[in-house]
Amino acid sequence: MSRLKLRAIGNSVGVVLPREVLARLKVNEGDVLHLIETKDGVMLTPLDPNVAEQVRLGRDVMRRYRDTLRVLAQ
Repeated sequence: MSRLKLRAIGNSVGVVLPREVLARLKVNEGDVLHLIETKDGVMLTPLDPNVAEQVRLGRDVMRRYRDTLRVLAQ
């Protein structure tokens, strides 16, 4: 667990993430992170939750209609 200190950045407030956290998230300067509220607090992720849901739905469709998609692909 890391303690993060809030810092003034211009007219805003920001937080600096340690290198280890950036490496674990596989992000670099300029990348976008998404803050998701959960029942236990907040989650910081580089994955867009909307895209993740679309991928999940696409995989579900491909699994259910595997044979039909195989025929259409020929």
